[in-house]
Amino acid sequence: MSGITSKGKKRARRKPKQGLRVIRSQVAGIDLGSREHYVSCPPTPEGEANVRHFGTTTPELLKLADWLKEEQVESVAMESTGVYWIPIYEILESRGFEVLLVNARALSCVPGRKTDMLDSQWIQMLHSCGLLKGSFRPGDDICALRSLVREKTTLDSRRADWLRRIQKSLDQMNVCVHHAVSDISGVTGMKIIRAIVDGERAPKTLAKFRDKRCRKSVAQIAEELTGNWRPEHLFSLKQALRMYDHACVGIAEYEDEIQRVLAKLQPPENKSIDVPEVKSKTKRHNFRARGQEPIREALFRLSGCDLTAIDGIGVSTAEAILSELGTDLSCFPSEKHFVSFLKLAPKLSISGGKPVPSKRGGSTTTRLGATFRMAGLTLRNSKTALGSEYRRISRRKGASVAVFAMARKLAILVYRLLRHGQAYLDEGMQAYEERFKAARLRTCKQIAKEFGYTLLEPEGQLA
Repeated sequence: MSGITSKGKKRARRKPKQGLRVIRSQVAGIDLGSREHYVSCPPTPEGEANVRHFGTTTPELLKLADWLKEEQVESVAMESTGVYWIPIYEILESRGFEVLLVNARALSCVPGRKTDMLDSQWIQMLHSCGLLKGSFRPGDDICALRSLVREKTTLDSRRADWLRRIQKSLDQMNVCVHHAVSDISGVTGMKIIRAIVDGERAPKTLAKFRDKRCRKSVAQIAEELTGNWRPEHLFSLKQALRMYDHACVGIAEYEDEIQRVLAKLQPPENKSIDVPEVKSKTKRHNFRARGQEPIREALFRLSGCDLTAIDGIGVSTAEAILSELGTDLSCFPSEKHFVSFLKLAPKLSISGGKPVPSKRGGSTTTRLGATFRMAGLTLRNSKTALGSEYRRISRRKGASVAVFAMARKLAILVYRLLRHGQAYLDEGMQAYEERFKAARLRTCKQIAKEFGYTLLEPEGQLA
């Protein structure tokens, strides 16, 4: 009668506490640092912690890999802390380990006292229970291309910064080159700027560098180029131009190296195929004017398809997409998974059947998601079906929503092209507008019918 109380009711028995179920026992967790790494392997048979720490030098990392082999570890999980994970990731992957690179945000909310040793044990425990998800990382060959493209993009942003400094120095001298020509980095603009740096001050002489395609006359350009030539601003202009030229040289060298890597990555059967021309005349002219045609051809032979055929996708965007993802998107089961990975899926927080405001958590975009957003922004003046869709959404919900929606649309089109080979076909701006008007007309007829009315078509117009 020990299980029954004096009132005849059964006593509630305490169930023994059960921990998380271990799915994989032979796994390890690593807490990374700039000076040392803490590695936690499976506990000993006595249940004691099995943790060691190693230095960050290459010999120490090799010892770490040897110890993991001795402990018969099959998979290793680590945080993506800065760039400290890259050397150890590459060494462990080359030794045959399965390596999971985990977002640090998923491991940050750990209760109790925080130490490097406890963090490594926490990572190992979560990994053994199957609660960690590795980040997407393409193969080594694509990673090499990705590294070059990212550094070239960084250098390109610095070049743009020096171009803004050039314009600032000109504005301080009231030399409005950006009013005289549409683009100061164009042929006419750079000729005028280099002449100023070389000592030319006469406005009419500077205006003679005008290209025949410029809309403004020589007299109009000369009026804009009359300024106050102060020595300190001229010196700043000279230094900014020198740094701009240095960045241009660096970008050209990166492009040559990217071309070499792309040629190495191309499948043998694609090296001899003919690359089709871009259908858009504007795109074709811009690619040739910027010297991007060789890169476009190399990207086509790498992937077997032309991403630039999609409206809004240029050579730089296609280069960023293939360098970040590669050509195999089979790790994304559907286009919804792909869009969610890019953080281009809208957050719909619902409670009790009603939308509720959600706290902003995590990153709002990714590197590639920002690339798609920029591509979506270029559609605002495009005379295509995608451009019409952008303007329709922008009128109803604003430009920011339109950019997000078109970025998602472009991501879906890229996924379908790379994963399923589904080519993009532009139906045209006029066809899209007519289809949208027909849909609106059907909706209006349906609403009128619900209220007992009938819409009459104007004479001479089909229903």
